[in-house]
Amino acid sequence: MNIGVIGTGYVGLVQGVIMSEFGMNVTCMDVASEKIEKLRKGILPIYEPGLKELLDKNVSLGRLKFSTDMKETVENSEVLFIAVGTPPKDDGSADLKYVMSVAESIGKALNGYKVIVDKSTVPVGTGRIVKSVIQKELDSRQVNYDFDIVSNPEFLREGKAVRDCLTPDRVVIGSESEKAIEIMKKVYDVLFINQTPFLITNLETAEMIKYASNAFLAVKISFINEMALLADKVGANIQEIARGMGMDGRISPKFLHAGPGYGGSCFPKDTKAIADIAHKYDEQMLVVEAAIAANEKQKKKMAERIITRLKEDGKELSSTTVTMWGLSFKPDTDDMREAPSIDIIKELVKAGIKIKAYCPEGMNEAKWRLADEEAQIEYCENEYAACENSDVLVLMTEWHQFRGADMTRVSALMRDNYFFDLRNVFAKNQDVKNNFKYYGVGC
Repeated sequence: MNIGVIGTGYVGLVQGVIMSEFGMNVTCMDVASEKIEKLRKGILPIYEPGLKELLDKNVSLGRLKFSTDMKETVENSEVLFIAVGTPPKDDGSADLKYVMSVAESIGKALNGYKVIVDKSTVPVGTGRIVKSVIQKELDSRQVNYDFDIVSNPEFLREGKAVRDCLTPDRVVIGSESEKAIEIMKKVYDVLFINQTPFLITNLETAEMIKYASNAFLAVKISFINEMALLADKVGANIQEIARGMGMDGRISPKFLHAGPGYGGSCFPKDTKAIADIAHKYDEQMLVVEAAIAANEKQKKKMAERIITRLKEDGKELSSTTVTMWGLSFKPDTDDMREAPSIDIIKELVKAGIKIKAYCPEGMNEAKWRLADEEAQIEYCENEYAACENSDVLVLMTEWHQFRGADMTRVSALMRDNYFFDLRNVFAKNQDVKNNFKYYGVGC
């Protein structure tokens, strides 16, 4: 089967590579010619463990190719995945200009029956709008080709996207067309054979499942973070609280890890988008909106906590250097979108504090996202260089190499020994607590 994937960001590129791994003939198409040229040379625009190996393998086998030609991609594909970005507008709603542009281009090039799949995270009702946009283009061409729209939301975790695509928890297919549903089952035949759960539903339900899932997980994170703030004040231990909660099968231990707040391309965007959708239908997502507000509060609280502690100890902030371990919003990705590190660094810099930062993959993106603060930030070659003559260590992102760091060496390199462990990585390490002025989150 010939598959076209339009958009080569996190979702599109991973989807395309995995489809080729499943034995499909895949064309990954993008209007960004520079990106496509790099992909043809095996240079990936993102960091995602395991992706390059599968990309190289399937290119060599002739199952995967890259193109900037929309017309050719549409004409030669039986199934077209729309996997372009849906960034948030200033009001929090999803910007669908890229999705609509792709829909118009498909309508202009359609040459026979196709299944058009919304892989991008889109508001409820988008599938039907995409259908009308394509039909409008066909009408203007005075041709009449059948096509079906399917909603097939992605549930990929950055840093684990390859595994999530190869062995997903479920596959959601939203369509009222039996023909399209049968074709989608063939697309995911490998998963169907492996008895991956499939949920077949209508367009609107499939579109909403993605938003509802991400909103619920964001609520769970904000909830445990608020519990951590209270635990700090009453002398309780948030890790044991989370463990006790997680033993309840109705709750589960997943996403009950206190930290500096959630970030990334999904949770901030999708929570705001579903709140916006609700307002348009005269409803209010009180729980989701509270989670959004709690997340903003959490980031501010983490920065305030560092600044307050230093001030209370009589430290001159303008003479203080803070080391940041990790900048990306989570480990195993270079993604800095909505990363808590951005807000926290900006608050520290605003207070006059100098920053030394190291992240295994996030520094290139951080440099332009924190361009206004660049005079106060020094990017370092490794975790130890970042600690030299520093007063405060902040563990922002729990990369494995930080977990395995020689903390005795770190202590010796630092000028002072404040350690704010915002991921509670060393919360049970008594040696670390003995060598540092240690502050976890809720423990």
